Amino acid sequence: MTTKAKVPALQPRLIVSDAARAIAFYVEALGAREVARHVDHKRNELIVHAELRIGDAVFTLAEEARDWHNHAPTSLGGSPVILGLSVEDADAVGARMQRLGAKVVFPIADQFYGLREGRLVDPFGHVWIVSQVLEELSSEEIQRRVDAFPAP
Repeated sequence: MTTKAKVPALQPRLIVSDAARAIAFYVEALGAREVARHVDHKRNELIVHAELRIGDAVFTLAEEARDWHNHAPTSLGGSPVILGLSVEDADAVGARMQRLGAKVVFPIADQFYGLREGRLVDPFGHVWIVSQVLEELSSEEIQRRVDAFPAP
């Protein structure tokens, strides 16, 4: 009898230039754990699939391969996708990311909606919002605070 593995309904797949270096970055900066790695031996050991986990979250990545329509954000001038990562200590994770080459978009700071968070772009062009909970707020309270926040 075989059992089917339970998988998330949505699993982000990051396309990067230099997948081996990206895996090392995510392991060291974000505490990810590499679960699987598959390479195409006919294509100069190209990493075609790697699975990483951060807590219960799963994401995969692959090396840029334009002939497969796998384009890294660095080749496209950026990424329209932002990845959210909830952590216990946003300052520590943000500092590790910066030390390993990430650039700050918005500094980590306390936000009016109850989170301490900031945005960083990793060395591979992916944008991360790193946040920690400061206050447990209801959806109604967050909306009240959004409504009270001055318009730009």
